[in-house]
Amino acid sequence: MKNEWQIRMKNNAAFVETQLERYLETPDEDLSVLYESMRYSALSGGKRIRPFLVIEFCRLFGGTEKEALPFACAIECVHASSLIHDDMPCMDDDDLRRGKPTNHVVFGEDIALLAGDALITKGYELAARNPFVSPEIGLGATAMLLKHAGGLGMMGGQQIDLLGEKNPVDFPLLLKMHLKKTGALIIASALLGCYAAGIASEDDARMKDAALYAENIGLAFQVIDDILDATSDDVTLGKRVHADERMQKTTFLSEMSIEEAFAYAKQKTDTAVKAIGKYENSEILVDFAKYLLERKK
Repeated sequence: MKNEWQIRMKNNAAFVETQLERYLETPDEDLSVLYESMRYSALSGGKRIRPFLVIEFCRLFGGTEKEALPFACAIECVHASSLIHDDMPCMDDDDLRRGKPTNHVVFGEDIALLAGDALITKGYELAARNPFVSPEIGLGATAMLLKHAGGLGMMGGQQIDLLGEKNPVDFPLLLKMHLKKTGALIIASALLGCYAAGIASEDDARMKDAALYAENIGLAFQVIDDILDATSDDVTLGKRVHADERMQKTTFLSEMSIEEAFAYAKQKTDTAVKAIGKYENSEILVDFAKYLLERKK
């Protein structure tokens, strides 16, 4: 029997999928290849963790799915963009994502590059034009998303990652990389949920607790990713395993054993749970954090 968070996650993913299909319809037949490439990655399934966080943090703080859904689709567009670019030969050079050939394998590097750019800008457009929040909330949410996706966030983390393939990365820099490369969009997801609920200031205690939760589940998520890359198989994960070893990347397993890494991930999960466990109806997000620690794919 599924837990409540699993049912909620499945339902949220279905809402997001349906809405994304509408947002990514081809507006002009002369652009059909570009939009097909965008849909290929944005509608390719996945766990939809980031949209889930948007919707659930909105609900936690008194909002509804209606206000959250445009922001949820926005973060998924930005995330899909990052996956397209991350898989390209000039980056991680992967040919498999979610059990399917990666975007550049199907559409070519040129179209994949454009699709990634088009998806990230579509995400910003969706956030800015959320019709169910005030213009002030929409502007604040979009500015926050731009910051976390840009040079100080996800893209900065990607740069550290790329240079880390050529130069040794110590543990503090490894943490910084993951807090930006993976963690920035997870934090943005939680904060988008807060904005959707009408919380306009990142100095608000609820925003700070949401960010603390997201930062720690993001680190735990990455640690488990490193463990699974070393211990799982292609079929289970839906992507090539041992990719970190092949690219000679510094990972958490470069710094600690599998047992130590799991203990570190548990510590981060406990911190995340403590950050939001005091709020009424936080059980969904608490159980979700625990799932991320125990996941097998």
